[in-house]
Amino acid sequence: MDKKHITCNLKYPERIRELRQDRDLTQKEIAGLLKIAQTTYSQYELYKRPMPIECLVTLCKFYGVSADYVLGFSDKK
Repeated sequence: MDKKHITCNLKYPERIRELRQDRDLTQKEIAGLLKIAQTTYSQYELYKRPMPIECLVTLCKFYGVSADYVLGFSDKK
């Protein structure tokens, strides 16, 4: 197996911020949806803390977008 260096350029921090702002929602409102503290959610948007898969799934359902879009694998919502 050819071992190549794979870079991981995660786009989810900017994508979740854009999705939230497009709907004029606050971090506190989204944190409430996710049942987490606003400071925790803020850390996801700033990529100071990795976002758990459960939060990704909840946000995808809430915004009606694919995980591929949120993660940056696709530009198609």
